[in-house]
Amino acid sequence: MKLKFPKIEFNSPVVIYYTIAAFVVLLFGYATNHQTTDSFFTCFRTNASDPMMYIRMVSYVFGHSSASHYTGNFFLIILIGPMLEEKYGSKTLLVMMATTALAGGIVNVAIGTHGLRGASGIVFLFIILCSCTKVEAGKIPLSMVLVVLIYIGKELVIGVTSSDNISQITHIIGGICGIVFGLYYNKKQVEKKKKEEEEKKKAEEKK
Repeated sequence: MKLKFPKIEFNSPVVIYYTIAAFVVLLFGYATNHQTTDSFFTCFRTNASDPMMYIRMVSYVFGHSSASHYTGNFFLIILIGPMLEEKYGSKTLLVMMATTALAGGIVNVAIGTHGLRGASGIVFLFIILCSCTKVEAGKIPLSMVLVVLIYIGKELVIGVTSSDNISQITHIIGGICGIVFGLYYNKKQVEKKKKEEEEKKKAEEKK
């Protein structure tokens, strides 16, 4: 009797490619004594005519300072991400991630005094999105409220008491993006489901 091994399913392309790309960036960082990470994957303000500043406003989410920094972020991303990608679709999730990254990069360039790198903003986006996966019309899930209070509240406290609060600001931006995207896309899905049910009901009445 031959043993049949289960096939590995490529179930979450955006999350998997993001994880691999960030890992490659981390390896290059170690190989170049962090020069590539500092130059291409860390967001900081330079001259407005510098094109790299605008690229780094998004690319910083691929850069990490160490293996522990990387694993700390991507443990949660890999754990939560596939479920979100299945729910929202790869294209929509990619738009959410890019928007969150850009928002954090813009804030850092505008008011930050330190370099910004890492996927923490994306992690906060995912955490908030995960807490509002089931939203009914006109309702806000208590789970989302509790997550916002715990995670965003913690970042606010750290931001007030810390001398370098820009990281906390980008975490908060990730959470805010999660709230906006979560409520918006869930509302659209509720409306779509309601419309499908109405059309199905009309079709049955015609029979």
